[in-house]
Amino acid sequence: MLRKSTQDLKSPENKEEEEKGKKALNSYAYYSGMGFQMIAVIGIFAFIGYKIDNGRESSTPLFTAFMSLAGVCASMYLVIRSVKRNKN
Repeated sequence: MLRKSTQDLKSPENKEEEEKGKKALNSYAYYSGMGFQMIAVIGIFAFIGYKIDNGRESSTPLFTAFMSLAGVCASMYLVIRSVKRNKN
C-alpha cells in the first residue's frame, strides 16, 4: 500500500495560505533588516561626526549634527533604492 505524505493531502487552499504566510514572513524579515541597516548607517555617520568634534575640541557638536543628518539622508536613499529594486 502506498501512503500519501501530508504534503499531498493538503488542499489547494491550504497550500495558497501557506505560501501567503511564507511571503508575509519573508517581507517582514526584509523590511526589519532595512530598519537595522538604517540604524547602522545613521550610527556610523554620527560616530564619525562625534570623533571629528572630539578631535577639533569644539564646544558645539556641529559635525555630529551634520553627519547625523547626512546619515539619515544616506539611509533614506538606500531604503528608497532597495524598495524600488524589490518592486520590479
